[in-house]
Amino acid sequence: MHRVAHSQENSMSPTRIPAISQKQVASFLKPRPTDSHKGLFGTVTVIGGANGMVGAALLAGRAALKLGAGCAHVGLLADNAPAVDTQMPELMLGSASEALKSSKPNVLMLGCGLGQSLAAQKILYDALRLDVPMVLDADALNIIALRPDLRSMLHTRKAPAVFTPHPGEAARLLGCGTADVQADRTGAAQELTRKLNGSVALKGAGSLCATRDGKLYINKTGNPGMSSAGMGDVLAGMIAAFIAQGLSADEALLLGVHLHGAAGDALAQQQATIGMSASEVTEWARWLLNQWVAK
Repeated sequence: MHRVAHSQENSMSPTRIPAISQKQVASFLKPRPTDSHKGLFGTVTVIGGANGMVGAALLAGRAALKLGAGCAHVGLLADNAPAVDTQMPELMLGSASEALKSSKPNVLMLGCGLGQSLAAQKILYDALRLDVPMVLDADALNIIALRPDLRSMLHTRKAPAVFTPHPGEAARLLGCGTADVQADRTGAAQELTRKLNGSVALKGAGSLCATRDGKLYINKTGNPGMSSAGMGDVLAGMIAAFIAQGLSADEALLLGVHLHGAAGDALAQQQATIGMSASEVTEWARWLLNQWVAK
């Protein structure tokens, strides 16, 4: 088993890492002009939803729209994919290959329910060739861990990328064990930014956010009720929405992670910790975002 590689001067004690604050991330937000239209707020294209996992991509697409993106396309890999999201018909659904070619996104979000099939790997390869900001989660990370050629492509891209691994995915990317990642989360987060050439959210209790230039922040919002399916899909969609609206990748990362946890905390205050759902977190995140903008 390999240990996480890091130098002592680059690894920081968690007690020395600055915490993300509401004031900090709210400063990234601006009220919308009176003559707004959807074109001002960007297009997010979500690619994922292989057989049995369509819901993951839909959760990400819904979060992107509800957190302010002007448009959201969802490209699905499933054989019998739905033509419409009956809960949110504003989403534009299609096949993964069609969405990648025709949607002209401001940001691509890949991985939610993507699977690791050859078709999924080809989609990810094609996406990495595009000069578009990206958010990569779940199976997109697992494919990158399997494919050194794709990891090399990350270092030739000019557009920013945000990666949102949980400790298991981080371990696969780093070639070590999950316990090693958890034993040195700061070192793991910093090494991931170097290895992936992007910004990283190492998820978990006290998620660590590492910006592309190596700055570290710890997030202190969130609670155990958020240990349920779909939470990561919603977070990825939120981050993509903020990039589409003009925030930098690092700003979108910090805002998305902090707001996501704060929405879970608002739900917990309603005595909804047990049985908390990712869809509910999306709704509360939208409500909080509007409160923060108004202030």
